[in-house]
Amino acid sequence: MNEEMKTGFQELGLRKELQRAVEDMGFVEPTDIQAQAIPLIRRGRDVIGRSQTGTGKTMAFAIPAVEMINTRESTVQVIIMCPTRELALQCGEEIRRLTRFTPGIRPVEVYGGAPMDRQITRLKRANIVIGTPGRIMDHLRRRTLRLDHIRLAVLDEADEMLSMGFKEDMETILRETPENRQTVLFSATMPPSIMAITEEFQREPQLVETAGKQITLDNIVQQYVEVPMGRKTDALKLLLYYYEPSLCMVFCNTKKMADELTEELKKSGFNAEALHGDLKQSQRTAVMDKFRYGSTSVLVATDVAARGIDVSDVEYVFNYDIPQNNEYYVHRIGRTGRIGKDGTSVTICSGRRQVSELRGIVRELKCTVTEIPVPTGEQIRSRSSEKYAEQVQTVLNGQLHTESYQLVEMLLSEGYSLYDIAAAALQMNFSEQEIQIADIRQERRQFGKDGQVDYSRIVLDIGRSSHAAPNHLVASITERSILHGADIGKIEIYDDYSVVSVPTAAVDEVVDQMYGAKVCGRPVKTRIFEEKSRPSRQNGQRRQQTARQDRSRKPSGRGYAGKNTGLHRSQRRKGV
Repeated sequence: MNEEMKTGFQELGLRKELQRAVEDMGFVEPTDIQAQAIPLIRRGRDVIGRSQTGTGKTMAFAIPAVEMINTRESTVQVIIMCPTRELALQCGEEIRRLTRFTPGIRPVEVYGGAPMDRQITRLKRANIVIGTPGRIMDHLRRRTLRLDHIRLAVLDEADEMLSMGFKEDMETILRETPENRQTVLFSATMPPSIMAITEEFQREPQLVETAGKQITLDNIVQQYVEVPMGRKTDALKLLLYYYEPSLCMVFCNTKKMADELTEELKKSGFNAEALHGDLKQSQRTAVMDKFRYGSTSVLVATDVAARGIDVSDVEYVFNYDIPQNNEYYVHRIGRTGRIGKDGTSVTICSGRRQVSELRGIVRELKCTVTEIPVPTGEQIRSRSSEKYAEQVQTVLNGQLHTESYQLVEMLLSEGYSLYDIAAAALQMNFSEQEIQIADIRQERRQFGKDGQVDYSRIVLDIGRSSHAAPNHLVASITERSILHGADIGKIEIYDDYSVVSVPTAAVDEVVDQMYGAKVCGRPVKTRIFEEKSRPSRQNGQRRQQTARQDRSRKPSGRGYAGKNTGLHRSQRRKGV
């Protein structure tokens, strides 16, 4: 690449109107993809741009596209295909910002879920059309869009359009354009299907690309937490409580999970909204407007739905589910750390397998991910107190109102101390948020390695009437606590409750960790069973029951014996 291209946009020789717009947008130097692609497109060459999201590729094709528009002609001269409505809207908005000082440029976005009649009206005057392949095809069939004057065709995120099933539509649209048109294609990957399109529709294309390591990761701190199975949602809530991001995104792999997680976050008081492909266009627009302007602080999204989202102030990205591939990982964390700002990504892993998958992704990307602990309730409260103290200090260092002093004097005259007045004022303004989530223990220890364990019993208010089984209870306890399955002793299941033996050394901690737990999809309450003057028994020393007793009484509930109990499943279970 010519070194002159890297010295700034002025060296590209932009028109003064475009140069002024670029400066107003805060751009000083072109990115690698812009510096390579703009001169080639200007010279009329077909281009293949291999580039991830966040590298400035929209400007790479938008600048030469605007420059080639003949504003005296009332025809569509540039067609830009995008995989999603969000990306089409984002691209249209970028072109409008770029041409704010350039009269005669009339971009129009066309996409599904929006009124067709409005699009038809606007298309009559358009000279740049940005849209999804499906809706472009709709207008071609209605003859409300003609492509016989197209000079430049752009396929943005071509690999994503192919994965969404737009291959035939893309090919049909390109065949409707003149053969001498210029074709520019941008794609994060180059599978055989992409190469087939370039061979059929491009003439001697020039390849430009950016190094994966330099894409959007330089300003992003990459972290992960490892939590037990079933505690991912709790971990996310604790992270949100601790960091209190003004804007953040949470990525899930499925629409169902995005909806369920959003509801859980709302129940805990977070301003969360879901964004996925099942939403109507009006709903998606409303969700994005809320997020863009800050009334929604947490956006829970799927990968495809989040394509094209460019909100510069996203502080954190949380991967609730492990990304399906490297490209999705880069796309996700690239939502933060934009335009030179710093950002942080946190991936929530459940089990060593998911940790291994994440490390494999970052290893291929040649970047670093660091493990961090999940914040505890005590740490969250301490951090909040520090933040409140900083806010109070800011007020104290500023100008205090006379009315405030008068109010203090009045309260002092009533007999209250300055200490009590200050504490009351802080309590009114900084009421401590109640965090009803048990801390997540990330270190487990094995009990009973020497074979001698004292057991205590805990009671869970769920039993046979809710279809509870021993494996359900063991899974719930081990997912949330420091115990292994082998640590759990005798389990007794009755109609409306169950009794589980756990190591006495861990019983208080287990009860605490089981706060908010679910068994068989139902919330359960857990307490320590009151042992009324019964002698404690060590492992393998429980009272033996005679064969005569077994024959004379039927068991009152189902049971399970863990590794350390010394009991057989067929033995009678005593009631509580």
